Amino acid sequence: MKVLICIDDTDNKQSRGTGDLALKFATAIIENRWGTTTPITRHQLFVHEDIPYTSHNSAMCFSAEIFPGCLKWVIAFGQQFLENESAEGSDPGLCVVSLDELKFPEELVRFGQKAKTSVLTKNNAYITASKLGVHLSEHGGTGDGIIGALAGAGLRLSGNDGRLKGKYYLDSDNGIIKVKEICAQSNIDEVWTENGEKLDENESVMLGEKVKSVLLAGKIVLPVEPLSNPENKQGKAKWITLSRDKIRKY
Repeated sequence: MKVLICIDDTDNKQSRGTGDLALKFATAIIENRWGTTTPITRHQLFVHEDIPYTSHNSAMCFSAEIFPGCLKWVIAFGQQFLENESAEGSDPGLCVVSLDELKFPEELVRFGQKAKTSVLTKNNAYITASKLGVHLSEHGGTGDGIIGALAGAGLRLSGNDGRLKGKYYLDSDNGIIKVKEICAQSNIDEVWTENGEKLDENESVMLGEKVKSVLLAGKIVLPVEPLSNPENKQGKAKWITLSRDKIRKY
C-alpha cells in the first residue's frame, strides 16, 4: 500500500526542525519493518501575518510503501511520536494518505496549491480530509499543523512542488561533473534548466555552494542555470547549480 505521510508545525525557534522529525519517523517505519520510504520533501506554504509559524511555514512529506496490515501501526506510532517529540509551544499535525483509497485526488492537490497563496483554517482542512477519506489528526497546542500537513501531502501528490531534504556531496573534477555522473552518484533522475529543458547526459555542470534537488514532474531534478563566466573553467561547463537564494523558490 502506497501512502503519503506529512507532518507540520512540530518545532520552536530553539528545537530541531520538522524535517529532522520527519526523518526519524521515516527511519522508524523501516526499522520496525512496517514498510519502505522515499526521500523527504519540504513544501513552502503561505507566509502571512494571520498564520503562526516558527520560521518559514513549511511542511515535510515523504511517501512510503506500507506492508499489508501495518498501516494502523504506522498511524498509531506517528500520533504518539508527534506528541512525544514535538517541541513545547508547537501545534503539530499529522496527515496520512492511502493513495489506493484516496477519493478525488485532484482536490487534495488543489488544497495544497491554495495553501501556498491563501489563509486556510482547521475547519477547511477537516472538511477536505473527511471528503477525501484522509487521516488527519492534531497532537498538541492549537493543532493548526493539520492545515500544513494536509497541504504538504497535496503538494507532494502534485509531483511539482518541494525541495528534497539534505544536500549532495558529489565527486567531481575540480567542481565540474557530467550529468550522467550526477545521476550515477545520487538519487537525482535528471538535470534541468530553470525553463524546464533537460540537459544531455554528457553536458558538464559546475557544482555551486549548496547542491540541492527538487521535485518536478514526479522526478527528482537538479535545477541549473547558465554559468555567467564559463571561461574561468576553460569552457568545461556552461551550467551551474542554483545558489542558496534561487533554490528557495521551489
